[in-house]
Amino acid sequence: MASPVLDHLLARASAPIHELTGPAPGDDEIETMIRAASRVPDHGRLAPWRFILYRGGAREKVGERLAELAERREGPLADARRQQERTRFSRAPLVIGVIHIPRDNPKIPAWEMFLSGGAAAMNLVHAANAMGYGTNWITNWYSDDAEGRAILGLAPHERVIGFVHIGRHDGELFERPRPEVKDLYADYSGPWSE
Repeated sequence: MASPVLDHLLARASAPIHELTGPAPGDDEIETMIRAASRVPDHGRLAPWRFILYRGGAREKVGERLAELAERREGPLADARRQQERTRFSRAPLVIGVIHIPRDNPKIPAWEMFLSGGAAAMNLVHAANAMGYGTNWITNWYSDDAEGRAILGLAPHERVIGFVHIGRHDGELFERPRPEVKDLYADYSGPWSE
């Protein structure tokens, strides 16, 4: 059965962040990506996620603050390490943070809400790819650091699902080894005995 959607899913791969170039998606394209990203399973219609756009000069400012934080945490940084932190958010023309917002709900567990955010991040990746952009979804050390999250605009109770780096990619995508499909599933035979 031929399907462009299935072909896309079977060929999906991440583009190296340093190979993502401009121009960045425009506002209308970003709105379409976010609309697609939000069409995910969301038990209770809680929308336990939101999106933060890092673009323009904000990307460099974030990098400077992350470099300062890394230096406070680790001591003086070598030039290469400092540059690595400074460019965390400026290697691609657009980075979209997918942020988990815990919601109080007696019926819906927190892990289910977090998974909904993961589905939103994956839909964001697929939408950007379908619009001709390359993507790379990462987290990194600052995602698990309270000061790092504050630098990135998160409230204290929020957590990072991922940062999706988006830009034009004209190169070839690297095909990494994938697991053997036959090793990923099995028929359920139940706890009963025959």
